Amino acid sequence: MDIRCESLSDYAAIAEVNILAFGQENEAKLIEEIRCSLGYIPELSLVAVVDNVIVGHILFSYIDLIGEESLQVLGLAPMAVLPQFQRRGIGSALVEAGLEKADALKEALVIVLGHPHFYTRFGFEPSINYKIISPFPVPEDVFMVKPLQNYQEKYQGKVVYPPAFWAV
Repeated sequence: MDIRCESLSDYAAIAEVNILAFGQENEAKLIEEIRCSLGYIPELSLVAVVDNVIVGHILFSYIDLIGEESLQVLGLAPMAVLPQFQRRGIGSALVEAGLEKADALKEALVIVLGHPHFYTRFGFEPSINYKIISPFPVPEDVFMVKPLQNYQEKYQGKVVYPPAFWAV
């Protein structure tokens, strides 16, 4: 398996991975919207490739954290693996590669809404532990944060997702 940044020629395959993984088009549309926004970070849209076929994708993009200051942090969404390739470590490899790249880019914090049993393996913790509030009425353990090396105490407040996320 190879993990690399997405390219323009990958867009259709990435959409297909997300549609098949989620059983709907919402996440594929979200990716298109994010690519057209100021929150898009090309270096943090990664694909997993097996035998020249894209089998997984992960996207980190900028979202806002509003507290005493308005700060940009990373939102991890979506992350998808083709159903026939799930439970083989591809999703974990994508998360690890993305977190390493985000750290290398000197980002401070990653936020995810996801399964605690999966994301806690990578150091994600409930956001409430960091005084970061979810914009959604969800259980505390599914809205999580992962501080990176550039994290500082000033990263507190309420998360605000850009309009691209409103349709998902």
